[in-house]
Order: sequence, then C-alpha cells, then structure tokens
Amino acid sequence: MSEYLNRFILADEVKNILTGSKKVIFPKTRMELIDLALGSKPSDNFEVAYDVKGKGLVVEADVTRCKNGVAINYMEDYMRRRDPDSLVIGDNLDTDKPRYKDLYEKEFEPLRMETFEWLTNEELIALPFKAGGYQYGYDALLIAPVNAAFFACGLADLQGFLGIDEVPEAFHPKAIVYLAPPFRHTHFDGKQIVVHNRLEEVHEVFSYNLYPGPSAKKGIYGVLLNIGEREGWVTAHASTVKVITPYDNEIVIMHEGASGGGKSEMIEPAHRAADGRLVLGENLTTGEKYYLDLSESCELRPVTDDMALCHPKMQNDSKKLVVSDAESGWFLRLDHVTSYGTSPQYEKIFTQPTEPLVFFNIQAVPKATCLVWEHTLDSDGTPCPNPRAILPRRLVPDIVMDPVEVDVRSFGVRTPPCTRENPSYGILGMLHILPPALAWLWRLVAPRGYNNPSIVSGKGMISEGVGSYWPFATGKMVKQANLLLDQIISSSSTRYVLIPNQHIGVYKVSFNPQWVAREYIARRGSAKFKLEHLKEARCNLLGYGLESLKVDGQYIRRAFLQPERQQEVGTDGYDKGAEILIDFFKREASKFNTEELNPLGKQIIECLLRDASLQEYIDLIPMRF
Repeated sequence: MSEYLNRFILADEVKNILTGSKKVIFPKTRMELIDLALGSKPSDNFEVAYDVKGKGLVVEADVTRCKNGVAINYMEDYMRRRDPDSLVIGDNLDTDKPRYKDLYEKEFEPLRMETFEWLTNEELIALPFKAGGYQYGYDALLIAPVNAAFFACGLADLQGFLGIDEVPEAFHPKAIVYLAPPFRHTHFDGKQIVVHNRLEEVHEVFSYNLYPGPSAKKGIYGVLLNIGEREGWVTAHASTVKVITPYDNEIVIMHEGASGGGKSEMIEPAHRAADGRLVLGENLTTGEKYYLDLSESCELRPVTDDMALCHPKMQNDSKKLVVSDAESGWFLRLDHVTSYGTSPQYEKIFTQPTEPLVFFNIQAVPKATCLVWEHTLDSDGTPCPNPRAILPRRLVPDIVMDPVEVDVRSFGVRTPPCTRENPSYGILGMLHILPPALAWLWRLVAPRGYNNPSIVSGKGMISEGVGSYWPFATGKMVKQANLLLDQIISSSSTRYVLIPNQHIGVYKVSFNPQWVAREYIARRGSAKFKLEHLKEARCNLLGYGLESLKVDGQYIRRAFLQPERQQEVGTDGYDKGAEILIDFFKREASKFNTEELNPLGKQIIECLLRDASLQEYIDLIPMRF
C-alpha cells in the first residue's frame, strides 16, 4: 500500500486512517468496482448491512447483479430520494447554511474524530477522482467501507474516476469524501445528513447515508461551488445542448432550473405519441388534446446534463458564456419512462449497454435484464417517484466533449394548473424572452416548482435558492448572487428565455414547451428576437411573450402563448396568479437586498419592489434584440 500512498499529498490524520485500516483497496478498474459492489466474494445478490449500536444488524440496501449492470434498492422509502435539508456545515467559515454546532449544540470535531476511528476499523476503498471533470477538475478522494462499493462505483461514474495506476505523483486532493453509513442511525435519528467541513487545504464531505444524491452528486457540486466562490466563478445548475437544424444551422442552449425543471429533458428528443405526433397539451377541464406534427426534428448534441462548469480558463472574447460538463456521468431520473418506447434512445443504452451500468430504485431479478420502466414500489404500493440510472458520458451518442459558447440561456419552471377558480403561478406562456436583469431575478429566486419528483418536499411554491443550486452551496447566498450578476454582465451576447413545464394555464403540457421552444429557436437560425415579434407579458416578471410561434409550418395556438386568452383562466385568473408570483418574488428577492449585494443588483431588486415597468429593467442592463 505504501507505494500507492506515496503518490498522494495527504494530511497525517488521513494517512493514519489508511495505514491503520486492516485492508485498503485502491481500485485499478471500473470492473473491479462493479465486482466489489456484490461483496468480497461476488454473488448475484448482496445486502449492504452494518452493526448499529442499539439496533443490531441494519440492512441499508440490496445490490443485485443484472445482465446490464447492478441495481441498488434501499430498504426505506425515505432513502430513495434526496432530502433537501441534508446539508450541514461543520466549520466556522462564512455561511448562510445551518451549522452543526447550532443544530446539535456541540462542536463537530468530536464526531469527525469518531468517524475517522470508525473508518480505521473497517476494510476500506480509497478512490481517487477528479471533481469537475478531467480537464478543468480538481484532485479529490473517496474513503469508504468496502461493503459500500456500489457507492464508490456510482461516484466513479459521476465524477472523473482515476484507476490507481493512472494517479500522477503528488496527487493533492482538494476534496475528500468520507462515507460512514451507520452514523445516520447512531447520531442523526435516521436522517440523511452530509456535513461539509471546509478546511484551508481541503474541503471535507462527511456522508452519513448511502443515497448518493446529497454526497457523491450534490456534495461534489457543493465542493465546486465553494472553490468557485473563493476563485470568482460559478458551476451552473444546467443542461446544455448543441441543436443542429435540418438546414445545418447550429445554436447552443443552456437550460437552468431547480431539480425537476427539465434539464435532462432539454437534451432528449421530444417524446411522441404512437402516431409520431407531439401531444402539445390536454385541457384538464374538457379533456381535449392538441397535437403538433413535427416531421423532421433537429439533431441534438448533448454537452451537459446537470452541472455546467463556467471556469474562467474557458472564457474568451466572444461575450458569450463558455461552458463544459462538470461531470463524467449523468444521474438520470427515469420517472417519466413508464413503458417500453417512451425514451428509445436511452432505453437502448440502458437495456443493452456496452458495459455494466448502475441503477437505483429499479426492480431487479438476479441475472435478468433490469428494465428502467419497472420502478421499485414504495411501501404504499406506488412506484418510487425517483428511479435513477447513472449514464457515463462516454456512452452518450453524439456527446460534445469540448467547451461550447452559449447562445441562449433558458430557465425552466414546473408550473401547476391555473384557472380563475383556482389561480396559481401557472400563468407562463410557452416561451418568454427575458431582459438580462429579469433573467438574474429568476436565478435569484429560482422557484422549485410544482410536484417535484426528485426530492422529499412539501406543497406550495418554494424557492430553490440562488442559481437553483443553493441547496448544494456552502457559503453566502449574496456572494453567489453577485457572481451570477457578474456572469450575466460579462456575457452580453448570450440571450435569456423562460420556459414552463407541466402546465400552461388549464393545459397539461409535460415538457413539450421546451421541446417546441428548442425547435423554434434553432430553426430561426439566430438567438436574436425582433421587437415587433414580441409582446410585453401581462405580468412584467415574464418579460416578453410571443405574438405568434410557427414551427415546421404550423402555428401554435395563442392560448399556449398567452394563457390569459384561455377561457378557463381569463385576465382575472391570470392577474390573481400574477399577484401570487409577484408576491413570492418580492419576498424571496428581499433576502438579498443587503449591503454586500452588488449596487446594480440592489437597483434591480428595487425595481421589483416598486413594480417597475419592463423598460426600467432594460435600462439597467441593455437587452440586445
């Protein structure tokens, strides 16, 4: 082991964990991790269990060997999705997040040392990886019990896995993830808790649960946000796609938003009915459906799925934002894939992959093919709303590996139904064009949205927080607001749009608005919009709507562009919904109106608070039509 340890620059206390353990495995290959996920003596089914003081042997998860990979199923419904309140700060640096010592009325250091002691008594995996990708990422390390090898395999696929023979000399981790699952029961009453401890040389992530969402996925996101906060850049919560029209026009769209806001869907082909048409919308009152014939779709070249690295080393003189993928694999939610043929492109990869994949919350039978539309049933007999698969980028067809310049930044919002009898913020039309100042406000407030399937959450309209990545950040929200504003100002040639999903007024629309908007924007051949084609939205927060929208020779009904035209909504229902939206924005944006905020940001928020006109926002940051 010493020959491997000599490649790392580690603090003595980290070296002591590794040298003190009875056995440490430094994986050489991904297949080694797949085999380890099924136990030290690989079988077709393996229970991940721990002796927990006061509880005896607790089984956390079941790992099944399938023809197409390994499927992980957790025993508890609660562990099958991310708890949005899992992040806790263990250090004393600046933060707006809950601190361990405030929540538990004691310092984190004793628990940190107890975690180290527990790990020292376990057989371990030590997994080096690159947080943020191979090209622009940062050295990092996972230390985990060997019986949780599936977690290590998932992290290896999500991040930039390095086999121990590939690790260069003087590998200096800027982040270390420590995995200690039993502490969930002994210290945190069964809750998912991830403690971030930001030291001068290294960002420590203590994962006290086995669901990878808050740690291997979003925990590493928090690491990148912390590094960016120190260095002055952002990792956006966004998917990115290069769209190529049938006439070879190219445009790059980056789609941001809270979890469930349509990021993965933006880089997928549109989901069609059996006859090939898009079900544009279904009237929830009458049941009437509206269809769109799209004879030839644009080609899609995916760039990012969820985390877009906006590293300063990539930026150029184009005045457009330049991004690359911050991940090596995508943690895809598959709740929408409920039957064969829903998403053919991904179904083929998942069913017959060229290498074994890692699945979560999918029904599994040993040695059989794991089918992504057969979701694990929760305890109440309903399908788990958060089935997942990790898709390595190298398996994604037509993937773009190099950084790209962003032409359009869209923001997605899960919207509820809206009628005059039951008004809501579901008043967004199919596509809105935003001036940059309003685009910043939407990223400041970032509504989590309606009926989010990805996380444990309550009802009602909730802010996901600044950038829609705030749940994963560890520092100060005002500093992140300033970074986003600086980014918008410096990317003056990138345009901004707003797109709803799930509902437009009384119509159930799923993710069709963003699929239609993607086709429309790309086929126009330019990210520029002429003012004469735009109409000021009735609600100023929505910027401009469209007077008309024509795709593939077909006009979209104005009821989808301007929801106040729907007879079930009307101007009275719309205005009540607008009031809900505006009040929500004022309440959330006011939290940022402090002395630390960029003076321009203060002016934008003051415009919001006094119900300024759309032109006043444009005057603050010019909008290029």
